[in-house]
Amino acid sequence: MRSLDIGALGMMAQSTNVDVTSNNIANMTTTGYKRQRAEFQDLLYQDLRRAGSPSSDTGTIVPVGVQVGLGVKTAAIGRYTGQGSVTMTENELDVALQGRGYFQVDLPSGETAYTRDGTFKLDANGQIVTKDGYAIQPGITIPNNAKSVTINGSGEVYAEIDGQVAPQNLGQIQLATFINPAGMSAMGDNLFLETDASGTPNTGTAGSVGFGSMLQGYLESSNVNVVQEITNLIKAQRAYEMNSKSISTSDEMMSAMSNLR
Repeated sequence: MRSLDIGALGMMAQSTNVDVTSNNIANMTTTGYKRQRAEFQDLLYQDLRRAGSPSSDTGTIVPVGVQVGLGVKTAAIGRYTGQGSVTMTENELDVALQGRGYFQVDLPSGETAYTRDGTFKLDANGQIVTKDGYAIQPGITIPNNAKSVTINGSGEVYAEIDGQVAPQNLGQIQLATFINPAGMSAMGDNLFLETDASGTPNTGTAGSVGFGSMLQGYLESSNVNVVQEITNLIKAQRAYEMNSKSISTSDEMMSAMSNLR
């Protein structure tokens, strides 16, 4: 019976749905995390009677055919890049992005990664790096005698130096945008890589046209809505149970047929 395979495919799809939702909930406090959603498509259909086929010698045609669906498949797991709320940290090296854009990060492999996580630190040389020690682009080094650091909305970094009246401009943090940010490849550690689907990065200055602004002393929270995720879990659980019930029903029908005398 087709219903056995269809029910099994439905259970597998809802299992994937629960996996994705659980990952969203697990990352509800991850800085800059963007929620995901499983998206499904129906599978091929078996034509038992094709619509539009002749039904007589006089030219009449079948108005509505007989098609039996063969189940469901996971088509995509989409990432939704909407803005998360910003939380004050009062750490001068924490930077939140408001609007479009990604920080650029140098990986040890020589590749460039992209992130919304603005939890920056200083390494032993005074260079601004991520939590994993990867330098941001372009590289900015804070002098040892700097008393404080200021990062304005356009990403310019200033340091107040002992003995100097005016702040010293140390450089400017650049942002990158993508035509399809949902097509970027997540590599973990809050980092993304460019792909053919995302398109090539467009780099520019924060606050300019097409780019968001920076907010020092804040971090962007995840955009996960916990109430919505719990609701999705309940829906997935009920759908899983109904697919399981269809398998049980099919089994009972097959058992009834096998018991016919």
